[in-house]
Amino acid sequence: MLSNFLLLHLDYNIHNMAGNTFGTLYKITTFGESHGKGIGVVIDGCPSGLKLDVDHIFSELQRRKPGQSKIVTQRHENEEFEILSGVFEGITTGTPLAIFIRNQDQRSKDYSHIAKKFRPSHADYTYTQKYGLRDYRGGGRSSARETAARVIAGAIAKQVLKTLNVKVNAFVSQVGTITLPEEITIDLNKTEDNIVRCPHPQTAEKMIQLISQIKKKGDTIGGKISCVVENCPVGIGAPVFDKLHAELGKAMLSINAVKGFEIGSGFSAVQMLGSEHNDAFESIDGKVSTKTNYSGGIQGGISNGMNINFNVAFKPVATIIPAQDSVDEAGNKTTVEGRGRHDPCVVPRAVPIVESMAALVILDHIMINKSTKLDDLKS
Repeated sequence: MLSNFLLLHLDYNIHNMAGNTFGTLYKITTFGESHGKGIGVVIDGCPSGLKLDVDHIFSELQRRKPGQSKIVTQRHENEEFEILSGVFEGITTGTPLAIFIRNQDQRSKDYSHIAKKFRPSHADYTYTQKYGLRDYRGGGRSSARETAARVIAGAIAKQVLKTLNVKVNAFVSQVGTITLPEEITIDLNKTEDNIVRCPHPQTAEKMIQLISQIKKKGDTIGGKISCVVENCPVGIGAPVFDKLHAELGKAMLSINAVKGFEIGSGFSAVQMLGSEHNDAFESIDGKVSTKTNYSGGIQGGISNGMNINFNVAFKPVATIIPAQDSVDEAGNKTTVEGRGRHDPCVVPRAVPIVESMAALVILDHIMINKSTKLDDLKS
């Protein structure tokens, strides 16, 4: 039954709904819907010989899962997954990895009241115009439930990157108007010490209080996630269309609710002089580095060996409890009230998603870079 289900859904998604595949050599295809039987991912290009840490995959899913704290949606999914192919005796075989998670806590009736209505700032209207129909149960394919499949693929990518000593760490740096103080030194080891995933305890507590207040009002609030990629090799990326920061930007903007991406100095660069912004080179013990890192670890679309730093802005979740004006499928005026279980702020659960998408991009481009020079091919 499961194999037939998997084949049917892959056939539907790949041939009838483009845009479900990401990557070039480390390539993933996700499938499934929010209130369907489940979601999953097929990973093509994972190198053979990796001792797969299943517990690590599960722990990454636990960081993303709903119901994990008082400031996130209370939908409960244990996120247990089944590896269907690509692993033998705990080692990756180099063949496609297929991994499936069954949905458990669907409450489709929570969405029956909006079956014919368009929710403001959701994909309801645009999805209907594109495909001529929509799965109104939690957004169907456009739901953030799909990102659990990305976290699986990203968890495995992280394991490959770990063998190369490349680390990807993200954290919440802003909720509403509450931001991390610029003068503090960030300890990334403290990110998981609190439910909002901010590595500064005092700021984290303020964020938690704000989210709790917003939740009581039935409203939502946006936030920002910052990400650091350490020990990225020099020379990955490309100088024209496949610039590394462009690839990271696409990856981040493909995540639900993301409205902005900036790397290095980002938008603050418009206020600086070239003499202030340029990253001067220096050589210490034969290793070239830069004195500053306004470039965010990428210059000319190619990594320069410094830490890759970027920020991702998330909008407030579109589902709110207060009534909102809208129209139905016939164009008649109506109102929409939020029901069901939704995040008052998405950023605490989005941290592992940002990390996963970054890991996918970095690993893919490290693999691509092995085909750049003749010497690499010969070796």
